[in-house]
Amino acid sequence: MVWGTTYLAIRVALETVPVALLGGLRWTVAGAILVGILLIRKEALPRFHAWGSLALSGFLLIIIGNGGVVWAEQYVSSGLAAVLVAVVPFWNVLVEAVLPRGERLTIRALTGLVVGFVGIVILVWPEITLDGQDSRLFIAGLVALQIACFGWALGTAFTKRRATGASPLGGAAVQMVISGAIMIAIGTVAGEWSRLDFSTRSASALIYLTLIGSIVAYSAYIYALKHLPISQISQYAYVNPLIAVWLGALLLGEPFTIRTIVAAVLVLVGIAVVRSATPGSHAPAARRPAA
Repeated sequence: MVWGTTYLAIRVALETVPVALLGGLRWTVAGAILVGILLIRKEALPRFHAWGSLALSGFLLIIIGNGGVVWAEQYVSSGLAAVLVAVVPFWNVLVEAVLPRGERLTIRALTGLVVGFVGIVILVWPEITLDGQDSRLFIAGLVALQIACFGWALGTAFTKRRATGASPLGGAAVQMVISGAIMIAIGTVAGEWSRLDFSTRSASALIYLTLIGSIVAYSAYIYALKHLPISQISQYAYVNPLIAVWLGALLLGEPFTIRTIVAAVLVLVGIAVVRSATPGSHAPAARRPAA
C-alpha cells in the first residue's frame, strides 16, 4: 500500500528537486536513520566483508531500479510509470529462467508475458505515435522504466541469493547509505546543487519518500526477500499501479481513461498468469538450515 503512493511523491518532489539529488538525499538520510535505529536497539550491522555484495545489490535495486523510475517520471505520469513498473514480475521470470537453479520458463508463463505486453502496447501506443520532442522524451522515459525493471529484477535475484545476510534491516541500511552517497556524487558532478530548491510540496514529498518509502517500504521488501520466495513477493505488483493511477488522477489530474483501465487490467492479468505458472508461487518457502 505504501509503495503505491511513492510514485505520486516522486512526481511531486521532482517539481523542484533534481533527479540524482532526490535519490541521494532520500536514501542517504534514510540509511543513516536506519543505522541509528539499529544501533539504539543494539543490533549489529553487516560485517565489512559483506559490504561489496550489499553495494552491488543496492546499485541494482536503488540506483538502477529506483533511480530509473525517478528519471523517467520527468516525462511519464506517475500512474503510467507504476503500471509499466508492474511488469517487474515478467523480468523476474526472465532473469530466473537464465540463472543457474532458477525457475524455468513455461508455456503458461510465456503466455502471461505476451498478454501483459499487449496491455503495455495499448497503454503507451498513442503517445509513442506522436511527433516532436515530447514524444522522444516520452519514449526515453519508457526505455528508462524498463531498464529500471531489469535492474530491479536482477538486484532482487542477487539479493535473494547473496545479499540479505543475517540482518536484512542492517543490509538494507548499508545499501541505502552506499547507494545514496553514489547518487549525491553523481548529482554533484552534474551540477545539480545549483538547481536544488525546496517548496513546501517537494520538501514534504521528499520527507515522505525518506521516512515511509525508504525506511518502511524498502526495508520491508529486503526483509521479505529473506523469508519468502520471489514469486510471492512479486504480488506487490498487483497493488502498486492501482493506488498510483488513482492518486495521480485524483491529486495531479493525470489521464484516467477507459484505455488506461483496459491496458492496466491486461498487464495485471498477464502478471496473474505468470504467477500461476511459477513453481511454488502459492506456498511459502521452506526454511533452510543455517550454514
